[in-house]
Amino acid sequence: MHTAALPTLVHYCDRRLRIGRFQDWDGAVNGLQVENDGRVTRIAAAVDASLATIQRAVDAKADLLIVHHGLFWSPSHPWTGARYRQLRLLLGANLAVYSAHLPLDAHPTLGNNFGLCRALGFRALTPFFHQRKAWLGLQTRTRIDRDALVDRLTRALGHPVKLIPGGPTTCRRIGVVTGGAGAELGIAAHEGVDTFITGEGPHWTFAAAEEAGINVLYGGHYATETFGVKALAAHLGKRYQLPWMFLDHPTGL
Repeated sequence: MHTAALPTLVHYCDRRLRIGRFQDWDGAVNGLQVENDGRVTRIAAAVDASLATIQRAVDAKADLLIVHHGLFWSPSHPWTGARYRQLRLLLGANLAVYSAHLPLDAHPTLGNNFGLCRALGFRALTPFFHQRKAWLGLQTRTRIDRDALVDRLTRALGHPVKLIPGGPTTCRRIGVVTGGAGAELGIAAHEGVDTFITGEGPHWTFAAAEEAGINVLYGGHYATETFGVKALAAHLGKRYQLPWMFLDHPTGL
């Protein structure tokens, strides 16, 4: 059984994902969130660090859990209720947690946006969606019927998607930002795309998309963000000869 040092994996991930270059949302805490005794023999990956995914990682005998949405998005105390049960599980099972939010969305080869674009068959990709002093998404110039694009996204994600048909029936410039970027569709429109693919957005974005003259496809926050943690875990597994698994715990949102 191969073993890798946790500090080695953390240092590699921090550099590869350029953790220090991103001004993430307050509380995101990119990087190592919980450490273990320093050894890693099995990696688990999940979109969210929750009581359910932590328990599944423990059951799988993983000692490193890689997530996109980490443990700390709000004040991290008091340690009661579900938070206490999370920490008790983590410490009792010697399970480390590494989280990467915006750095994993934006990474050019391991990121959520890159993974979704590849699943959609997009190849000529350029930076898109400048926010928080970084390019967070990707765009492509192509020519595809809007209904055909909806079908392609449905196949890539494995479930029906929501279309706001505010733009042309033939899509020529498509922007992709995984997760919950619908409320920022003004950025997408300003940057010139006619079609915007993201995970979710609020009710008012229907009228906003119509008025901006762009199509918006909502594929689900969870479903659009499974790509990055899978790619990172697979990359680490190959590099350090460690087994890895993806813990699929879909929210339907």
